[in-house]
Amino acid sequence: METQLNQKLENSTTSVTMPVLSEYMDYRLFLADFYHAKKQQTKLAIRPYSYAIFSAAADIKSPNYLKMIIENKRNLSLDMVSKFAKACSFNKAQTDEFRLLVIFNQAEDPADRNYALKQLSEYRVEQKLKHGELDRKVFEKVPNWIGWIIYAMVDQEGVVFETSQLKDLLRGKAAESEINEALENLIKSGELSRDPVTNIISKGKPTEAPEEIPSALVRKLQMQLMYLGLESLYQDTATEREFGALTLSLTEKEFEDIKFKLRQLRKSLHKDNSIARMSSKGERVYQLNLQLFPVSNASKKLN
Repeated sequence: METQLNQKLENSTTSVTMPVLSEYMDYRLFLADFYHAKKQQTKLAIRPYSYAIFSAAADIKSPNYLKMIIENKRNLSLDMVSKFAKACSFNKAQTDEFRLLVIFNQAEDPADRNYALKQLSEYRVEQKLKHGELDRKVFEKVPNWIGWIIYAMVDQEGVVFETSQLKDLLRGKAAESEINEALENLIKSGELSRDPVTNIISKGKPTEAPEEIPSALVRKLQMQLMYLGLESLYQDTATEREFGALTLSLTEKEFEDIKFKLRQLRKSLHKDNSIARMSSKGERVYQLNLQLFPVSNASKKLN
């Protein structure tokens, strides 16, 4: 009888998949899934998992503290992050990631929230690279926001590709080491070329992009570019930028139609700009972001 019970407990434990923190954008949802998974794992145990057990593992006096956090009745203070991480058996990297996720979820100011999201996105990419979940060779072929701007600066008038000037042109937003790395990666990839005699930088032959760019890298780059837009909202005058927004109710077909039109607009603007830069240099580098995303859930269709 005891052997059969142990077998049942073992089968119950191995059949449950624990949630992976890096797959979540809401720490409360992660905690809820973590709790329910632990309950499922121990449902045949003499003492099934409970909120009280979690609190004991976290060294928290209140037995229902986790429940209040999950139900959004309380916020998780940063002082409590390490205790929750201990109860979830996180290592140091996971604890740091969990802290960033908590900061992102609980930030009230939009600027703070976007900055926290940027940090979280970059941290997750760094961890995936560190553990071999992302191919570093593929990563190096995908320029970050610094690389994109430096590449476009080839078409800007009067740019000398020296680190000090590039840092000034980039408004001090990038460190000299980041600028040097981005420039050398562009030259190494062939996107840019440096004349060995004159040291002049020019555009090279575009290299083939990787067939499949990991979604984590795409999200990281898009987050960086969107964050630049947020900074511009606070740093640049209204005469130096053009920000507009439309909030629309769309059908799925209308959504796809707008996506197509935005892609065509982007291609048309890029073509016109490429032609213009063949006859003259530009004055500044601008970033144009086209964003179309859902802000509500789909309605349930009535029968």
